[in-house]
Amino acid sequence: MRSRRDDYSESTRSALVESAVRLFTERGYAGTSLDEIAKRARVTKGALYHHFSGKQAVFEAAFDEVEADIKGRLEKILSGSQAPWERALAGLREFIGSCLDPSYQRIALQEAPVVMGWARWREAEDRYSFGLIKQALQDLIDAGEVLAVPVEVTSRLLFGALCSAATEIAHSADQRKVGEQIEDVVVRLLNQVRRQATEA
Repeated sequence: MRSRRDDYSESTRSALVESAVRLFTERGYAGTSLDEIAKRARVTKGALYHHFSGKQAVFEAAFDEVEADIKGRLEKILSGSQAPWERALAGLREFIGSCLDPSYQRIALQEAPVVMGWARWREAEDRYSFGLIKQALQDLIDAGEVLAVPVEVTSRLLFGALCSAATEIAHSADQRKVGEQIEDVVVRLLNQVRRQATEA
């Protein structure tokens, strides 16, 4: 049975993470201090250090929060009742829509590779995104919607392309237009593979 102290501790951590997400989105990692994060969360700096060892730990919790939110939405779509092809297209649209979100852009795409280091960032992205891509591709192959390609290698290629697409959107002057162009190109490419599968 959870105690009142456990509930308070969890709510304090949640408030700190929410504060960090907002501040890192608005000001970036370098422009945000732990004092500001604690102040916005309405807790003491001592309470912050009770939950986190330092600024990078707070940032990584904010990163996890942003990524987990997007992963949750994608999982819901990809495990839905639609046909595998429709689920894959809906997941693609959701991912591109997520790339327009300021928190995802600033924290996950722009700041995280620098703050966490490229290797750790890619490892984290693997944990959040790669598994979903791999499962969606396997579902398409099992349903006969696309050619029976090597799942691991093809998933890596798709994952790399979508990561590049996300970065392109984040750095574009007209993000919505670029997002629409990327969606159109990816769907066209997938349709080519799908057509070959149905003709085989």
